[in-house]
Amino acid sequence: MAGPVLVSGGTGLVGGRLLPALRAGGREVRSLSRAGDAAGPRFGWDGVHPPEAALRGSEAIVHLAGEPVFGGPPTAARRARIRESRVASTRAFVDAIAALPAGDRPQTFVCASAVGYYGDRGEEILAEEAAPGEGFLAEVCVAWEAEARRAEALGVAVARLRIGIVLAREGGALAAMARPFRLGLGGRLGHGRQWFPWIHADDLVSLVLACLEGRLTGAVNATAPGPVRNAELTRALGSVLRRPTLLPVPAFALRAGLGELAGELLGSRRVVPAAAEAAGVAFRHPDLAGALAAELRG
Repeated sequence: MAGPVLVSGGTGLVGGRLLPALRAGGREVRSLSRAGDAAGPRFGWDGVHPPEAALRGSEAIVHLAGEPVFGGPPTAARRARIRESRVASTRAFVDAIAALPAGDRPQTFVCASAVGYYGDRGEEILAEEAAPGEGFLAEVCVAWEAEARRAEALGVAVARLRIGIVLAREGGALAAMARPFRLGLGGRLGHGRQWFPWIHADDLVSLVLACLEGRLTGAVNATAPGPVRNAELTRALGSVLRRPTLLPVPAFALRAGLGELAGELLGSRRVVPAAAEAAGVAFRHPDLAGALAAELRG
């Protein structure tokens, strides 16, 4: 049986599905939690510095934790927390791995990143070899991934998951989008022509498992095979919820409320999962309408 998997963000949107999947596959799971303690499979941490006891003996690490991007007003303090929770925590993980004796180091480090890596790219098709873009989140993602890649020099296989908008009934972006639609207030964002990379939560879990199995390493676009435009997302969400989609959200209103982060909703990222498809990873929910129905009607 394979060794323990240490997961940060295990109580989050993705971790809530990943941990049961790991256990169902016979893996021992260790999780990091701010509410945890130093005993048993759950270890307490401060959100940045993982305890040495949690890493020692872990065969793999899955680092998912991070400050929500749309969790509040885009103040300087929040922007700093967004960066700190990703870049500094990943640096701390790799430093902690380096401090372990070589025989005690994990074999695999799976680190979350985001499609924000690519910035606003219009109609360009973005496979994993595409260059990074510009903007706050692109800069955060570049620094985030650079810290993760430091583990490669320690003999650790590193996978960097550039995650799209995750569709899950438990919360996150889907819950935030569905709320106004249920009230009959849904509509496209801006002109609606921007590409919207998404992934069903269960397919994201499958990609993490593929990384742990050694089927995927390096940069991995964690998105569904069919990116859609925002207007198509709007129609599909309205159809699944049986609600009208007549009230577009003006770009200026998003910028007024979100500042630079509005670009994450108005920007266009035509991201494709080339690495996953080349590795033969099967997507259970490749179709947007089916993915939305599975979460909102299931």
